[in-house]
Amino acid sequence: MSTTHDTRQTSTGRRWAALAVLSASLLVIAMDMTILNVALPRITEELAPTAAQQLWIVDIHSLILAGLLVPVSALADRFGRKRVLLAGYLTFGAVSLAILAVGSPAGVILVRAFLGAGGAMIMPTTLSMIRVIFTDPKERATALGIWASVSAVGIAVGPVVGGLLLEHVSWQSAFLVNVPLMGLALVAAYFLLPEYRTPTPPRWDTPGTIASIAGMVALVWSIKHFADKGFGDGLAWAAFGAAVLCLGWFVRRCLRRPDPILDLRLFRRPPFTAGIVAALASMFAMGALMLLVAQWLQLVDGRSPLQAGLALLPAAVAMGIASPLAPGLAGRIGARNVLGGGLAIAALGFLVIYLAPSPLGYPWVALALVLLGGGGSALAVGSAIIMADTPQEKAGNAAALEETSYELGSVLGVAILGSVAAATYATHLDDATMTAAGLDPVQSEAARESLAGALGIATQHGSTGLAARATEAFLDSLTFTGLVGALTMLGAAVATFLLVPRTLQITKQSH
Repeated sequence: MSTTHDTRQTSTGRRWAALAVLSASLLVIAMDMTILNVALPRITEELAPTAAQQLWIVDIHSLILAGLLVPVSALADRFGRKRVLLAGYLTFGAVSLAILAVGSPAGVILVRAFLGAGGAMIMPTTLSMIRVIFTDPKERATALGIWASVSAVGIAVGPVVGGLLLEHVSWQSAFLVNVPLMGLALVAAYFLLPEYRTPTPPRWDTPGTIASIAGMVALVWSIKHFADKGFGDGLAWAAFGAAVLCLGWFVRRCLRRPDPILDLRLFRRPPFTAGIVAALASMFAMGALMLLVAQWLQLVDGRSPLQAGLALLPAAVAMGIASPLAPGLAGRIGARNVLGGGLAIAALGFLVIYLAPSPLGYPWVALALVLLGGGGSALAVGSAIIMADTPQEKAGNAAALEETSYELGSVLGVAILGSVAAATYATHLDDATMTAAGLDPVQSEAARESLAGALGIATQHGSTGLAARATEAFLDSLTFTGLVGALTMLGAAVATFLLVPRTLQITKQSH
C-alpha cells in the first residue's frame, strides 16, 4: 500500500461517490448518538439497570469517543486513513450485531463502549479524508457543506428512526439498524476510497497518548458528574484535577516536541482557532437547549417520543438545506461574513425561546429551530476554514481537534447549562409550594430534581397546583437557557469577526 495517494488522478465521479460513502457512514454515527435517547426507557424497562448503570449506558460512549479521538487520528496518519476507517466500519457493525447476545445492563454498557471506539475511528477520519480526496478548494468547500448537513440530519432523525423501530420492533433494533448500513459502507469504501498516510508521521508517543486518553476521559467524566451530583462532589473535583494535570502536561509536551502526536501549533493560525471556537460554542449552546426542548415537547406539550422527534425536524431540514449552500455564499460575500452571520442568526433562534410569549407554543419553538438550523449551517464554512488553513499532512490533527470541540462543547453545554437550568427550576419550587401540595421531604426532593418527577408526584396526589408550578418553573429554566445560548452565540460571532481575515477565501488553498 502506497504511502501517499495522488488524488488529482481520482475522477470526478469517484470523488463524489467517495463523499457519498463518507457521508452515509457519518449519518449512521450521528443517528446513533441520539437514537439511544428514545431507546433508553425501553432498555430500562426490560433490563432494569440501576441508576448508576443507566448513567454509564449514556455516558460511556462519549467517554471512549472523546478519549480516543487524538490517538486514533495519529494512527490513521501513520498506518493509513482508509485502513483505520475500514476498521471503524467493521468495529461499529460487528459490535452493533453483538447486541443480540446481550441480556444485561453490563452488556449494553460494553457494547456502547465499543461503539464509542468505532465512532472515534470513523468521525474524524471522514473529515480528514475529505481533505485528501478533494484537493480543489472550491470542491472541498461544497463537500464539507454536504458533510455538515448530513451530520445535522443524522442527529435530528435519530429519535424519529428510534421511535419508529421501538413502536414495531424490540429495543435491540436501535443497534441492529447499524449493521447493514456499515456493511455497505465497508464494501463501498474498500473500492472507492483512496489511501493516504502522512509521508513523515510523528513518532508514536506512548506517554503522551496515555496522558491524552486519561485526561479527556477524566475531563468528560468530571463534567458529567458535576451535572449529576453538583459542584460539592469531591470525586468529581478529584477527576477534574487529574484531567487538568494530564491535559496540561500533554499540551506542554506537544508544544515542546518537534513532531508532536497532536500539533497544537495549529491554533497559532487565527482562522483555524475561529473555526474551533465556532464549533465549540455552537455545540455548547445547542446541546443543552435541544435536550430541554425535547423534554418540553413530551412533558409539557404532551407528545410521544416519535412525535417529539418529528417536531424537532425543522432544525435538521433548515440545516440540511442551508449547509450545502453556505460555502457558495461564502465565495460571494466572504467566509467571515457567513460564519459570523450564521452564528448571529443562531443567536436569534435562542433569543426567540427567551422572548416568546407565555405560555410557550410550538410555532415559536419551530421558528427557533429553523433559525438554529439555518444559522448552524455556517459550521460547514467553519469546517472549510479549518481545512483550508491546514496543510494536508496535518488534516488528521485538524479533524481530531474539530471533532473534540464538538464533543466537548456538547458535554459542557449539557453539564453546565443543564445544571444552571436544573438549579433555576429547583429554586422556583419553594417550601411553601411543596407544603401546599402535601409533600413530605423525600417527595419534595424528587419533585425538585426534574419536571418528570414533579408531574408524576402531582398525578399521585391529584395536585394540579404542583403540576402547574413545576411546568412554570421548567419553562423559566428553558427561557433562561435561551438567553445564555443567545449570549454565547453572539460572543462566538464576535470572536469570528475578530479572528478571520476579511479577505480569507475558503475556495483558495492557503497552504
